[in-house]
Amino acid sequence: MAKPGYRGPVRPYSISLVVVGGLVTVVLALASAAARGPQQIAALEQSSQTALAGTGIRAVYVDRYGWLTRHPMLFGGSGLGDPARAKAATAVAGLPGVGGVRWQVTRARKALASELGEPASLHCQQDVDGILKARTIRFAEASSALDPASKEVLDEVAAALRPCVGSIIAVTGHTDAGGDPRGNLALSLGRAEAVRTALVGRGIPADGLRAQGIGADRPVEGLEPTDAANRRIEFSAITSVPLRPTPVDTPGPG
Repeated sequence: MAKPGYRGPVRPYSISLVVVGGLVTVVLALASAAARGPQQIAALEQSSQTALAGTGIRAVYVDRYGWLTRHPMLFGGSGLGDPARAKAATAVAGLPGVGGVRWQVTRARKALASELGEPASLHCQQDVDGILKARTIRFAEASSALDPASKEVLDEVAAALRPCVGSIIAVTGHTDAGGDPRGNLALSLGRAEAVRTALVGRGIPADGLRAQGIGADRPVEGLEPTDAANRRIEFSAITSVPLRPTPVDTPGPG
């Protein structure tokens, strides 16, 4: 005798229809996304042209492998000062749908710096500062674990720092003033060390990188100490002379 509410066994063909229906839905969704992708990028390109009008800068929404991307590379604007370049990058990064921007580092700019007698440390400092004005190295909430979304900006920072290899580069972690000061100090150091490890993994020599955390001691000028925007990583090329071992780097006998 059948139990109340029992509707019999599930037939195999019923399961097959459900699976096939699910696959069709996925395929249609992928096809729809593929069709919309070029239209979305075209709209972003148009918006970028408007935002960059008169700057001589253009945004390219194709990555180095030829794929469409929402993370455009910015070209041009070499005659503009750093504030104008940062303003242009911020304008593009703020467009709805843009995931972040990056600058092309050209050989011409490096050659010009050499002709002007600019030390490599200054050139690297400017490049890294330019990257971080428009983008941020992100972490998990209240953690030193790097957000996977920061992979691309770390790639760019590593590329910008390579001409400074042979110098000492300080990686400094900052927090806002919220929470326990000792906890903030430990968190800022942990984040700086996480960035240092990520850069070593990208080919920057470990002996040239110094990680330090200073908690909330140096808020951004013009911001309240508790402002979340004080949570940041800063880079400083603190010397341009080749590294030499010191007693700190080379432990003594015993």
